[in-house]
Amino acid sequence: MKKLIRFLFSKLCIVTVLIVLQLLFLFWVIMSLSENFLPMYFVLILLSVCISIYIVNRNENPSYKIVWLIVIMVFPILGGIIYLLFGEQKVPKELRIRDNESKEDNQAIIWQDQQLMDNLKVESPMCYKQARYLWNQANYPMYRNTKCKFFPVGEAKFEEMLIQLKKAEKFIFLEYFIIEEGIMWDSILEVLKEKVKQNVDVRVLYDDAGCMSKLEDKYYLQLRKYGIQCKVFNPIKARLAMQMNNRDHRKILVIDGKVAMTGGINLADEYINAVQKFGHWKDCAVMLEGDAVWSFTLMFLQFWNYDEKEKDDPFSFKAAYQKMDIEACRGYVQPFSDSPTDSENVGENTHLNMIHSAKRYVYAATPYLVIDYEMKQALMLAVKSGIDVRILVPHIPDKWYVFHVTQANYYDLIEAGVKIYEYTPGFVHSKTFIADDEMAIVGTVNMDYRSYYLHYECGVCFYKNDIIQDIKNDYLRSLEQSHLVTLEECKNVSWWTKVIRSLLNLFSPMM
Repeated sequence: MKKLIRFLFSKLCIVTVLIVLQLLFLFWVIMSLSENFLPMYFVLILLSVCISIYIVNRNENPSYKIVWLIVIMVFPILGGIIYLLFGEQKVPKELRIRDNESKEDNQAIIWQDQQLMDNLKVESPMCYKQARYLWNQANYPMYRNTKCKFFPVGEAKFEEMLIQLKKAEKFIFLEYFIIEEGIMWDSILEVLKEKVKQNVDVRVLYDDAGCMSKLEDKYYLQLRKYGIQCKVFNPIKARLAMQMNNRDHRKILVIDGKVAMTGGINLADEYINAVQKFGHWKDCAVMLEGDAVWSFTLMFLQFWNYDEKEKDDPFSFKAAYQKMDIEACRGYVQPFSDSPTDSENVGENTHLNMIHSAKRYVYAATPYLVIDYEMKQALMLAVKSGIDVRILVPHIPDKWYVFHVTQANYYDLIEAGVKIYEYTPGFVHSKTFIADDEMAIVGTVNMDYRSYYLHYECGVCFYKNDIIQDIKNDYLRSLEQSHLVTLEECKNVSWWTKVIRSLLNLFSPMM
């Protein structure tokens, strides 16, 4: 009963109820006017027709277009209004302005060592293609002189995270999609409070949608009482506006400009298997030390400074140059971030680049396989061309409807020759891509519409780097604990399950 009462008075429940009431009232007004005022009926029909034409001619994902055209066909009177409320993928004006300004600021202070690019071009044309794309389109440079460490599970990352936090002397930046009170966050918070007492600049940025059901409303005020600077990204408000779609899905830790961490691991107990909601939680992360940390510092400051009247000087957070051990940092490192405010789908394009460039294999791990026609065709073409394509997904899902869409994509991929594995012990939350022992990505980008088109994401590309073998070995160990899905299994699915999956897959661009 206490949980029910807490839920009914939670921000999530209140916001949902208020938005539903607004929708019902709006639709009641529209329907009343259309029934009692004939010209209004024809105006709404004309609006739906015009918007249908507009949708067809938009330069965006065809799957997304189809969904909205179906909605308008089913609801010809309300369809146009529904699209105006929820259909546009544009982000709020203030976020677009912020991103554009930050991009211009970064261009003035960040640069690419062209000699590194030239060296990579000789060593690996495949890697050079990716690196050049990320520099030209996302404005994130490639580095050497960076020590890299891979963490195959959340527990390992958590242990190292506490060690590094305790070493902080100047500043700590944390930016996470989910923070939830428990063993993991409470342990981190104790270190942060101690560091504040030592005059360390501690800043925390969390996403409102990701934490809405995890933290108390206005939890940031509690952190501020401890002396921790804290902000909430894109606060959810009870109004009919789809800015709530654009979430900060990034996971970033920066300490003193010397150490950075990223990957799929949020700050909640299931990520370290202190609690098991969906079996064993398989996730991973990477830690960087050296030159490449600078890019993550800029990523964090980009979000932190957008509403500040006086913006921080980024160079005051840049660590002094430190020569790393050559043997410990062989290869190249390129952190990157993806934003929905531009037309460049960096997260998806880095995946497509790896698929199209691979000559031997492509191994991917993702919690959700909710892909569009272009991605599906790329995977199928690769395997038809002789590339060993493997995809690791969960066996125990966290969202049943998304898992049905994931499974709806099995048949075509497996029939073409793609090998799909379900992680038997539980839930895979890792987001990794590996190709030909030459290139790998570890980050926050899922193989789904939200990561590719709506969320702010980040990751690290590794080229000709020793860490790639660590990532690959962990991937292969995970496959040993996984079930290889067969075509026969896909065929032996009940007709009603196929119907449900087909319907859900139709609306997958909205999930």
